Amino acid sequence: MTVNTYIPANVLKPFIKNYLVIESNYGDVNQVLPDTSLVLAFRYKGNVNYITEGIETVAPVSVLSGLRKSSRLISYSAGAATILVIFKPAAASTFFKVPLHELFEDSVPLYNFISSQKLAEIEDQLSAAKNNFERINLIDQFLSAQIISTGGDKLVLAAIEKLHAAKGFYKIKDLANSLYISQDAFEKKFRKTTGASPKHFSSVIRLRNIVSAGKQQQNFTELAYDAGYFDQSHFNKDFRLFTGQTPSDFFKSPSFW
Repeated sequence: MTVNTYIPANVLKPFIKNYLVIESNYGDVNQVLPDTSLVLAFRYKGNVNYITEGIETVAPVSVLSGLRKSSRLISYSAGAATILVIFKPAAASTFFKVPLHELFEDSVPLYNFISSQKLAEIEDQLSAAKNNFERINLIDQFLSAQIISTGGDKLVLAAIEKLHAAKGFYKIKDLANSLYISQDAFEKKFRKTTGASPKHFSSVIRLRNIVSAGKQQQNFTELAYDAGYFDQSHFNKDFRLFTGQTPSDFFKSPSFW
């Protein structure tokens, strides 16, 4: 499997982190961890399946995936190729009107959000394109025409910045107070804009930081304490829910992101 990263056009940079082009020559299974970004996928060659409890489900050709609480296994057939659009947190609403929390733990075919004519056109163009640079250019054009709002929710963006700065350690009540909004109103606004509750969002940031730190050190007790866990069993439970594995097994995994 090869994974190549591409940068979006300038007009899209405020909303899109990057594009990933995933190509599988011989067939692969990859583990995808929960993240704070929604993902739009266009499969232009071969087959891609989601694996849940050992059962494989065929992924749609074009699909928008919401945030998740646990990892997912994705199987690529030999010769399969997909382009992933990795949105910045809270930025998918720039292109889609749906309240993003409705996509939580779900992957929804793109035809639910755009006209069948537009979708058929971009899918045909991606399949016919001669190389990845042509495909990236097509995605740039498609998404640029899809923009419905550019302002973003400044309060939610400020909250996300605070959560990242604190590596996920922030009581939601204190976070809402720091932004001069009631906790109930804040949570509703946050869920609609980001696709998850503030509590879940902060948990993903926290565990993502643990995974990054774990690549450099294998002392899992220290990892737990450094991440604010004072109960090893609680840490193991959260980590297993997030990755599907124990810490020792997870860091032996050859392929995950």
